[in-house]
Amino acid sequence: MGKERSAAASGEKHNKMLVGVVCNFAAELKLLLTALLILCSLATLLQFIPSRFTISASDLRFCISRIAAAGPTTPPTLPSPPSLFHNYTQKETDEVLPSGIIRRAFNPYGAAAYNFITMGSYRGGLNTFAIVGLASKPLHLYSRPTYQCQWLPFSSNKENDTNITSSLSYKILPDWGYGRVYTVVVVNCTFPQPINLDNSGGTLLLHSSTSGGGDSKFNLTDTIPALTEPTGTFNLSLFTSKPKYDYLYCGSSLYGTLSPLRVREWIAYHVRLFGERSHFVFHDAGGVHEEVLEVLKPWMELGYVTLQDIREQERFDGYYHNQFMVVNDCLHRYKFMAKWIFFFDVDEYIYVPPKSTIRSVLDSLSDYSQFTIEQMPMSSKLCHSVDAAKRHRKWGFEKLVYRDVKRGIRRDRKYAIQPRNVFATGVHMSQNLAGKTTYKTEGRIKYFHYHGTIAERREPCRYLINSTEINFEKTPYVLDTTLRDVAGSVKKFELKMIGTRLQNTRQ
Repeated sequence: MGKERSAAASGEKHNKMLVGVVCNFAAELKLLLTALLILCSLATLLQFIPSRFTISASDLRFCISRIAAAGPTTPPTLPSPPSLFHNYTQKETDEVLPSGIIRRAFNPYGAAAYNFITMGSYRGGLNTFAIVGLASKPLHLYSRPTYQCQWLPFSSNKENDTNITSSLSYKILPDWGYGRVYTVVVVNCTFPQPINLDNSGGTLLLHSSTSGGGDSKFNLTDTIPALTEPTGTFNLSLFTSKPKYDYLYCGSSLYGTLSPLRVREWIAYHVRLFGERSHFVFHDAGGVHEEVLEVLKPWMELGYVTLQDIREQERFDGYYHNQFMVVNDCLHRYKFMAKWIFFFDVDEYIYVPPKSTIRSVLDSLSDYSQFTIEQMPMSSKLCHSVDAAKRHRKWGFEKLVYRDVKRGIRRDRKYAIQPRNVFATGVHMSQNLAGKTTYKTEGRIKYFHYHGTIAERREPCRYLINSTEINFEKTPYVLDTTLRDVAGSVKKFELKMIGTRLQNTRQ
């Protein structure tokens, strides 16, 4: 009994001590539980925050250490989330009207196409600018989007504040409706007075408005910094001085597995034809692989070739690697640097008769802002049997000597322009120019078209013919050695200009 009473007394004493300990640490326990609840809540919320707002463990430790050191502070105000997410939270719901009609709700998400994508912006004179880019094709097809330009000078004094002017602009759609998700747009901005004559610099803004297109409930306007002229960089003489080049080539988008040998032949031929005051601009949409680049490098080093990488434009689904945008950018980029600009492809060869030169032909056409060039279609498969043993050593235009003479067919023409008279351009001709166009150039200038050869990386001679005339695949051909006759001179010219660097170029 004494032992039992002693044990009971001991247990009672132990319980009282436990209750005392709990009572003494009740405040700390509440604080600990509260902290755990807050941390669990934060962990739950972090799952719904976008990835760019995630917090690492080191960041969390840093924040906790700062709070412990500085004590409680007022939490900073976070910036509002992007409007894209904000719109998603404002979901509309169906509504029953007093009349008993159920009004359905429609909730838009995302965007199908960009309002405007700029490729380049250029001066067209003292008071005019051209902005070249892409825009949503449905927007332009089914609505009437508008553009307005504004010039913001860098100077902020009161005298120059009056120079902040705006201009209603007009748009040109030069791709003839061929666009897909995007269509090509050239925006022309003409101001009532010259811009930046004091050379203080400034920025051209393009205000691109949907005008209710896409969603008639809203008229959304994007303000785009299209062009910036740093202080002291405006060159007035650009518009009055003699062009740097007599002839400039604007090439369309190059894509696919191009043949290095065909490119080598083409560039040597045309540098010889156009002469020292010429320049060639190529646009790489994925076709200038390493072997093609090796062919272009010697001419780039001599200053005859400029190569632009435009593969990024493949993000935007336009017509044929956005070639209409590319040629318009080239036009406005070099508008005041060339007397004539030519538009044709790298499987096409410009030709003038032996008793004339490219200069004499173009001088005879100087009264026209544009002229077109007749096509001579050549077979990409037929070669003459006399070349059987040496065909692997001959150049493409040297051995492909059969010309298509089918009648009653409308064939594509290529063209050249005097760029200072042109506002926008196309692939086969321009419809937006000041001045006259002539199509009557037969006998003065033409081009030979070797369709399908530029993307073939194998021997083009598939059939050897021992005849001056033949019907092949329901098409009549005749022997035409016009370009074959100049091949020797072109080879000697290449050797003189760049040596033997490209002698081992393969198909």
